[in-house]
Amino acid sequence: MGRLGGKVALITGAQQGIGRGMAIAFARDGADVGINYLDDRTAAEGVAEEVRKAGARALLVAGDVARVKQVEEMVSRVTETLGGLDVLVNNASSLGPVPLALLADTECEELELALATNLAGPFRLTRALLGALSASARQGRGAVILNLTSDAAINPYPLWGAYGASKAALLHLSRIWDAELAGEGVRVLALDPGDMDTELHAIALPDSDRTSLKRPETAARELADAIAEALPSSDLRGIRAV
Repeated sequence: MGRLGGKVALITGAQQGIGRGMAIAFARDGADVGINYLDDRTAAEGVAEEVRKAGARALLVAGDVARVKQVEEMVSRVTETLGGLDVLVNNASSLGPVPLALLADTECEELELALATNLAGPFRLTRALLGALSASARQGRGAVILNLTSDAAINPYPLWGAYGASKAALLHLSRIWDAELAGEGVRVLALDPGDMDTELHAIALPDSDRTSLKRPETAARELADAIAEALPSSDLRGIRAV
């Protein structure tokens, strides 16, 4: 059993990039994984195959975190099929306007999409799954919610207004969740994985030097370490590399 042996995790936006990397890393470390994807089922099935090769259960969970009804369906599918939840990773993100735009040139609908995906989506999913996560914590298994943030949440980069504002709100929301849930044994982390060689980064900055960017697999290992460290020490048995 690895660091996450016997755990159940749900990762949003897990069909590619760092979401894919985390799904595989978690599985290699012993966790069963719910693989949320938006529209590329073929890519998600490829991730599921890698998860199963690692000896873990994989569950495909279609759904857009920005849509209320689809979040409700995701929650039902995960809890009923996987039998609870120990780790929730809110990874799915929206840049807002593409190409990136000044705030003065950003349509209200583009800002709303960034907020719906990057802020309201994680809030709604966390709230809906809090019962399952709290139950895991009460059983001594531990429970961790990881919200992926960005340095754009802190630094006022021109053209990144919609994305940066939504991630800044997510960062502060995470801190409040963590303070409020501390008594229940549920940890809420907000971590910036750094600039990575992902499709989202390529869309945002098509002229960037890919060789200077972090590999998603590397960032995934770092995040898996952070989650393992946030779990109760009694769960850190049989530690092995991801």
